[in-house]
Amino acid sequence: MTHVEDELRSQPACWTRAAQEAAGHGGALPAPGERVAIVGCGTSWFMAQSAAALREGAGQGETDAFAASEFPHHRAYDRVLALTRSGTTTEVLTLLRRLRGRVRTTAITADPGTPVMAAADEVVVLGFADERSVVQTRFATTALTLLRSHLGLHDEAAVADARTALDAPLPEGLVECGQFTFLGRGWTVGLANEAALKMREASLSWTESYPAMEYRHGPISVTTKSTATWMFGEAPDGLAEQVRATGGLWVSGTLDPLAELVRAQRLAVAVAAARGLDPDRPRHLTRSVILGP
Repeated sequence: MTHVEDELRSQPACWTRAAQEAAGHGGALPAPGERVAIVGCGTSWFMAQSAAALREGAGQGETDAFAASEFPHHRAYDRVLALTRSGTTTEVLTLLRRLRGRVRTTAITADPGTPVMAAADEVVVLGFADERSVVQTRFATTALTLLRSHLGLHDEAAVADARTALDAPLPEGLVECGQFTFLGRGWTVGLANEAALKMREASLSWTESYPAMEYRHGPISVTTKSTATWMFGEAPDGLAEQVRATGGLWVSGTLDPLAELVRAQRLAVAVAAARGLDPDRPRHLTRSVILGP
């Protein structure tokens, strides 16, 4: 078993622990009414997108999500929340240091022995969700579970769905597809973006992701019988039928959307194996992006 396979299978236990510990981190996480920006790079940026949509949708306050390198310094925020598994990503550390003394900052990380511990005002360490693999799985979903729990939006049904996602067979013919499109609505757009990234990283697949209603505004034109279109959450009326009419494979998101991401992680590993690739050693990637001076 690869590191990434072992780590993605540990997610139900990680989610349960994160939910149990969420209340203990309440002082470090955004309070109701704060204007918040959530930042990250790569996978963490996509989790930031989902977390921001969840928080604002829950009426907790205006919440934006940015790639750390694209943070708009002209905007005023009460808190900046950074997601960084490694605690060493250059863009995140640069941003946190620049904000020191101006904006309250919190980091969620997996490693307490890294520079982010001193760069942020407050830190939440999810060491139990750290990973050996380059490709992120459990840290990302555990961090989002922590934030869902903090908002009162997590329940054990999501954990049960994650177990189903790990054990149920993938849809017939899915691994053999040549192109994969992931769709979301609201907070699941970030999950769709992350699913596409997992497929690119682990299996070098042709993947795309869109807000579901945007799929009909052009992208559906490339859908063929070798395309899988996977919906995270409830689909817009008529979209499944339109995709099937192209000859493409429609995959319904019947589980909790975060559990659907677990299914997509499994797909990435399965496609990598079918293509003779090692998902623990993705091409041109390292565990953390650390830039030179």
